[in-house]
Amino acid sequence: MGDEQELLKQIRQLKLENSQLRNQLENGGVLGKNTIDGDVNTATATQYPLTLDEYHRYGRQMIVEETGGVEGQIKLKNAKVLVIGAGGLGCPSLPYLAGAGIGTIGIVDNDTIDTSNLHRQILHSTNNVGMLKCESAKKYLNMLNPNVKVITYPVRLDNNNAFDIMKDYDLVLDCTDTPVTRYLISDVAVNLGMTIVSASGVRTEGQLTILNFKNVGPCYRCFYPVPPSPNSVSSCSEGGVIGPCIGLVGVMMAVETIKLLLDAYTLDNWEPFLMQYSGFPKQTLRTFRMRGRKNNCKCCGTNPTINKQMIESNEIDYQEFCGARNYNVCSDNERITVKEFEESYHKIDKKDYILLDVRPPHHYDISHLSYTYNVPVKSLRNMNGSLEQLQEVIPDVNKNSEIVVMCRFGNDSRLATRLLKDEFKINNVKDVAGGFFKYIDDIDQTIPKY
Repeated sequence: MGDEQELLKQIRQLKLENSQLRNQLENGGVLGKNTIDGDVNTATATQYPLTLDEYHRYGRQMIVEETGGVEGQIKLKNAKVLVIGAGGLGCPSLPYLAGAGIGTIGIVDNDTIDTSNLHRQILHSTNNVGMLKCESAKKYLNMLNPNVKVITYPVRLDNNNAFDIMKDYDLVLDCTDTPVTRYLISDVAVNLGMTIVSASGVRTEGQLTILNFKNVGPCYRCFYPVPPSPNSVSSCSEGGVIGPCIGLVGVMMAVETIKLLLDAYTLDNWEPFLMQYSGFPKQTLRTFRMRGRKNNCKCCGTNPTINKQMIESNEIDYQEFCGARNYNVCSDNERITVKEFEESYHKIDKKDYILLDVRPPHHYDISHLSYTYNVPVKSLRNMNGSLEQLQEVIPDVNKNSEIVVMCRFGNDSRLATRLLKDEFKINNVKDVAGGFFKYIDDIDQTIPKY
């Protein structure tokens, strides 16, 4: 009962303040004394720091003790937050930041909306397909809260523009999906003295952390001094994603951002952490305590070597540092176009060849061409060049077989072509350039494309 009475008291206090402000604005007079539950509230002629609309809009937020009331709301109003990426993580983060009353929000994203985004990027709509994601997000946020200033940057963040874009903000949300951009954001933020709320997500899982907290917390390089292998990094387009799973991680990013702006974290109570969320088979959320800054970190350590001049001069090549998967393993005469495949194999219903689809089975089940064998490239690797094991899946295959290989985009099929020729010793193997999706785009748009 005591908590309920205190809550009712705070609500009545806010209503009284609104009433007093109306009188002050209408009459230009000095606010007098008022009694609430026996307490005397002495008001002065000083202008209230928020508008009537803001008191009403944020009232139920301000009466939460942890927000610090009006003082905390002013902190949010004066804050400038940069969100890099308006996709799966940015879309759930942005409305909550705008709804909370963050004064200025910047959005960096040069991508446009595709229908395949909409199951998880719920800030966008079907009507906005083809529109820049940053502009779609701005349109929504302006309707949600006209008190918030939204600035868009329809560019790809790189060495040349990162400092100019990031320098005007208090903190940054890293909602990107590649190590290349994560290292860049972290290095620039450390040099600018900015805190980062960083998250990632794919399939049914996600993780969240805070980097470079008040210039004493670890940076991204402290966690990952050596970038992950390019073959181990999966994007949403490759690995898939469950919308609500990545959405929850994005909402958690908004919570951590608000906590940072309200000074819920201090140098006394701060501990580096990594939060991991999993949506399947049961939803779990685990928080791991992480180590602090590494003294030998090249960016935030005791003797840093990564500075603004190195970054802007492109002396640091993030793409080279992180590496990339090498799919260029086939010569031109080992590849055919989708048109050549259609004319020379598929259209004439050629019988004496094997069409091999090396996508994962759950991709293959969505849509595929008829008379196709499905053997994922991972399975081919695990066979270690054993023709006998391959014959268990494709009974008629032999070293003299003619094989045409297809995958989703024409990348894994090149790797499979190389395996079949070099390890299985099958000489007559062709890769379909551009893959199954290129075939759909150029030859048969009636096939489902996911």
